[in-house]
Amino acid sequence: MHTHEARLDALRKQLAKDGLDGFVIPISDEHMSEYVGSYAQRLEWLTGFGGSAGTAVVLADKAAIFVDGRYTLQVRDQVDGKCWSYESVPQTSVAAWLGEHAPQGARIGYDAWLHSKGWADGVAMALKHSDATLLPVARNPVDSVWEDQPAPSLAPAVPHADAHAGKSAHEKRADIAAWLAANGLDAAVVTALDSVAWLLNIRGSDVDRTPVALSFVIAHADGTADFFIAPEKVTADLTAHLGNAVRVQPRDAFVPALEALRGRKVAVDPERAVAAVFQALEGAGANIIAVTDPVVLPKAIKNPVEQAGHRAAQSRDGAAIARFLHWVGQEAPRGEVTELSAADRLQAFRAEGGLLKDLSFDTISGAGPNGAVVHYRVSEETSRTLEPNSVYLVDSGGQYVDGTTDITRTVWIGPDAPSVEVKDRFTRVLKGHIALARAVFPKGTAGSQLDSFARQFLWSAGLDYAHGTGHGVGSFLSVHEGPQRIAKAAGGQAGTGQELLPGMILSNEPGYYKTGEYGIRIENLVLVERREIAGAEGEFFGFETLTFAPIDRTLVEVALLTAEERGWLDSYHRRVRAVLAPQLMGTDLIWLEAACAPL
Repeated sequence: MHTHEARLDALRKQLAKDGLDGFVIPISDEHMSEYVGSYAQRLEWLTGFGGSAGTAVVLADKAAIFVDGRYTLQVRDQVDGKCWSYESVPQTSVAAWLGEHAPQGARIGYDAWLHSKGWADGVAMALKHSDATLLPVARNPVDSVWEDQPAPSLAPAVPHADAHAGKSAHEKRADIAAWLAANGLDAAVVTALDSVAWLLNIRGSDVDRTPVALSFVIAHADGTADFFIAPEKVTADLTAHLGNAVRVQPRDAFVPALEALRGRKVAVDPERAVAAVFQALEGAGANIIAVTDPVVLPKAIKNPVEQAGHRAAQSRDGAAIARFLHWVGQEAPRGEVTELSAADRLQAFRAEGGLLKDLSFDTISGAGPNGAVVHYRVSEETSRTLEPNSVYLVDSGGQYVDGTTDITRTVWIGPDAPSVEVKDRFTRVLKGHIALARAVFPKGTAGSQLDSFARQFLWSAGLDYAHGTGHGVGSFLSVHEGPQRIAKAAGGQAGTGQELLPGMILSNEPGYYKTGEYGIRIENLVLVERREIAGAEGEFFGFETLTFAPIDRTLVEVALLTAEERGWLDSYHRRVRAVLAPQLMGTDLIWLEAACAPL
């Protein structure tokens, strides 16, 4: 089954064998992870789509793939339009499409370990008017036909030292126990991999780009916890680190343990726990309290040790970025650098420090028109040459034991000067970036209230971008971390209502994309910090910029900047020079001095 058409055909035959009229295939795993292990890449195997968010629906006579605005171009490149119809989210949804297309009385299957309860309830409701039903399957039919499906990783889970965590796992469990007691609850089911990792101070290598271990936790009000993980992943070091208050059990003991919570008051997060968890608890007669995972907010608020670690990681990362930008500036105008070779070179610069554990996501290395594909993933088939006199966008990050980085720089590949339009667009994005970086706001402000700070200069020219302005970032954990984010509040997106609190790390990444021509994004990470303002009535916060790398002055239309904006950029570049110069030498240092010169 080498072709995707053959795979679709095999799945349809399996569905008929299983007595199903349709099936839904998301990019997901048992933990609702954003990035999933290779064993869970069912959508890519079936369709060829390589993005990080999407869902497919297969019926006997039609099939559809659902993606959001980030992947409109990519899905058409990777997925065969003869076999699949392309559907745009949020304009439509799986529920709405099934409501319209499911045959009368159809049995539509889904894997309850890969979807949320809310999703399942919504789809079941949409199917009602055609008397169709949504059924959880005992075995995922994609797994039945995927002959060389990789097995889940058995890499060991490893302790994450208190020296980096800043707080012991014992103290974290005690805090969760206090929260449970205060809310009259007996236990919390923790299924998100980064929550498990943070709570127990462990890390792993089971998912590309995110240092987590496949496992579940049930945390109890007495401060103990049950930890469910494949026995092959447990080392003597891990057992010693976890201590006696954490009972280590095989992963397949998780459902029986949920069923043993009969009559107990159990906290479960409907956004992060899959439908199967709710079904096991409901079937056993547990009293389910649907609340946000109690680990999420404490994890998002970085303690002083995590903040210091992040600054150290950013400093090293910035030096690697500077060396890379210097290299690109020298090599690319010759016309011999490709998107792939550039991404490889950048990873090599990061690795030379000896402390890189992994990238924090696949590098987005977008030359010319590929830069306009917001979540572009370079491959052998799509890799372009960085052509002279074009725009190059590179969005990348590293995983270090003391911090997770994420930075985007857009650079002009010479030798000629950029066009008036390109400089105008870049400068409007820069003005938005500066406005957000300089924002001061009262306690209680949500990210959605700051989003237009970054968009205003694009809006005034009738322009916009189709992604959020900022996402939370973990501490040697997920590069996309909730609950905080900076985005338009429309559509009730998760996290836009979360107030920003000191210690939270977010990205500041406005952009502009001209389809078929170029993309622009300028991204730094920022830390929410308290601001002392003379005469202030109440608490006020602002942002400390954490990312240090030059912003391409060639692309700046200085006449469009106010005196304050010029002052911000010159001051930022002074700080970049101060942080990075001690780590660079020779021509890299000479380049840095020029790249950070005042406007």
